[in-house]
Amino acid sequence: MSTLAKQVRHPYITSDKKIRGGEPIISGTSIRVLDIAVRYEIMRMSPEDIIVAFPHLNLSQVHDALSYYYEHKSEIDKVWKDAIKSTEALKKTYPSILEKKIGKIKDIHG
Repeated sequence: MSTLAKQVRHPYITSDKKIRGGEPIISGTSIRVLDIAVRYEIMRMSPEDIIVAFPHLNLSQVHDALSYYYEHKSEIDKVWKDAIKSTEALKKTYPSILEKKIGKIKDIHG
């Protein structure tokens, strides 16, 4: 029995340096695989809930995005964590006017 992993094709996923800086997206859209993964993993949305939020997508596209995410989880998670760090650095440089008025907002990433 062979232990070689079969290369999985992702017909709905593409990358183009001109779109979203080359991050993997759902073909024909600017929706990143990361956008789908965050909704599924962090926001606990089901694939059906995701297509309600993005009515121009279908279940095949969402499932392909999730499959791609799990195959490239470490790289995509790194992009997510780097974005959070970048946002935190910007918050320190440019404090929120809203927080000045109403007080500190709860950190949902902590």
